[in-house]
Amino acid sequence: MDTLIFAANSVLPIILVILLGYWLRQIGFYSKAFLRTANKLVFNVGIPSYLFYNVYTIEDFGQINVGVVVYCTLAILVLFFVGLGCTLLFTKEKGKRGVLTQCVFRSNFAIIGLTLAEAIGGSDAVGIAAVLSAFSIPLFNVLAVITLSIFSENGSGRPSVKSIFISIAKNPLIIGVVLAMICLFVRYLEPLGSDGQPVFTIKDDMPYLFKAVESVSSIASPLALIVLGGQFTFSAVGSLAKEIVYGTTWRLVIAPVAAIGAAYLLTSLGVINVTAADYPAFIALFGSPVAVSSAIMAEAMGCHGELARQLVVWTSLVSIATVFFSIVILRSLGMI
Repeated sequence: MDTLIFAANSVLPIILVILLGYWLRQIGFYSKAFLRTANKLVFNVGIPSYLFYNVYTIEDFGQINVGVVVYCTLAILVLFFVGLGCTLLFTKEKGKRGVLTQCVFRSNFAIIGLTLAEAIGGSDAVGIAAVLSAFSIPLFNVLAVITLSIFSENGSGRPSVKSIFISIAKNPLIIGVVLAMICLFVRYLEPLGSDGQPVFTIKDDMPYLFKAVESVSSIASPLALIVLGGQFTFSAVGSLAKEIVYGTTWRLVIAPVAAIGAAYLLTSLGVINVTAADYPAFIALFGSPVAVSSAIMAEAMGCHGELARQLVVWTSLVSIATVFFSIVILRSLGMI
């Protein structure tokens, strides 16, 4: 029962806020024009601020398990390439290809990763998840920009390498993470004071700026979910049922089974050392729903926005069951 409560408490808040957004749209509380503007606000300001805050507030890199970080990075890349190949065979529709490929490798780690990891594994798992977020979130966003640029329905022909690099450099989410990484490394590279702490930090020496970023970041997730609910249409489910089943199966079944199963096998063979404290973070990284920002980014970059929104909703709903079973199976095997 405790396991079910953990899983439900991690995912149900997302569902409830999406439903709030849907209900507000149904009663005419806001217009389509408002949703478009709010979408831009979330994509260009809210989520970049949230990612900056998430990465910059990482406290300790001293306990990094390099093998785990390298494994997770490679696992995400493998999921990207395998998912891309399978999706090319699955559908010929360009905009859907970008959305479905993104769904394969890009989890909601940025928003619910820390919460889910803590619910499963406590404070030790949170520390590991925080470190993994510094590497996985930038990778998720770079791969997403590449994918959505290649399969964008805006313009004609295949984009050049130069245009993809420009898209990556201009993407607000990547800018937020890169700025955070720069500030984070400056904090750790600068000379330490007599107490062993950095001489200058944004949090302590520019609290007004830190608080402003924190305040803006706090609206990112709820506003993104409300906008998502406002744009959601149940009438589209029927025409997209095949794609929804495909994307949901990849995100919540194939990806976590493959990534966590391979980690367990490699640990058994002595190739890497994944501990019981690491697996809760693995569940959050590989087994959580597709990222909320994936729908916003898909819409902004000219891919199939409706399919992307459907996948966020349905992977969030189904993940209540899949996360629960993941926890049960890993506990029964003594992995967590």
